Amino acid sequence: MTRSKFEWLARAGYSARGIVFLLVAALAVFSSFGGGKADTKSALDAVLEQPFGRLWLGLIGLGLLGFVAWRLAQSIANADNHDHSVKSYLIRAALLGSAATYMGLAVYAFQESFGFGSGGDGGEKGLAAWAMSQPFGRFLAGAIGVGLVVGGAVTALKGITRRFERYLTLGQSRPLLLVCVYGLVSRGIVFVIVGIFFCYAAFTIDPGQAGSISDALAFVRQLPFGAVLYLVVAIGLAAFGIYNLVEARYRTVSTPKLSMVLGTGRISQLRSN
Repeated sequence: MTRSKFEWLARAGYSARGIVFLLVAALAVFSSFGGGKADTKSALDAVLEQPFGRLWLGLIGLGLLGFVAWRLAQSIANADNHDHSVKSYLIRAALLGSAATYMGLAVYAFQESFGFGSGGDGGEKGLAAWAMSQPFGRFLAGAIGVGLVVGGAVTALKGITRRFERYLTLGQSRPLLLVCVYGLVSRGIVFVIVGIFFCYAAFTIDPGQAGSISDALAFVRQLPFGAVLYLVVAIGLAAFGIYNLVEARYRTVSTPKLSMVLGTGRISQLRSN
């Protein structure tokens, strides 16, 4: 795949994820007045209800597939050129988990777009139920929960330390930098809460205790000054959506080399054949 085509996939993927989180944020704000759920699948359902909804949903699904391809390039092919430290391998493992998550969301988008939804229990509760049905399922579910907590904390830290600037060429655009920081911290907080719910589900061996973004926001609302905190976090999810659109425009995207995937020895063998 040429560099320009691969960049197009990655940037389309960031755009699709940005749109999804902007919709999640909008649902979060409106649900504070009229009820309803604010999570990624509900955001896609909202698209389906619009004129030409199936078409738009299919396009978002294609964009999410592009994001999955980019995540696989980051995790398996090390497109971001991480070193060989334990920390780097953990980051790549988290990126691989992200690829799996958004692959599921892309499949859901296509199912709804073509009108043959699975009808099963999806989202975090569905994932928890699947994990607990496996051998040592309680521990697997707990590991997923811990991964979500750690991933959320790392995301928030990425915003606080502004480590994301390594891959963005924003120049001196301070407003955009602040939006990116705000979005990453908000998204990180929400996913830490989702991870805690997942760990509790594993502890109680009850998949129903696993929570989504909507459940995390509902938890925030129950805290002291909950209405204000809820609005702050909901707007923060919109900022995370904008952050993804910023990445779609300014992110450094490196096309993975074939040698990264197959290895130098394998390349030599292919050439000799």
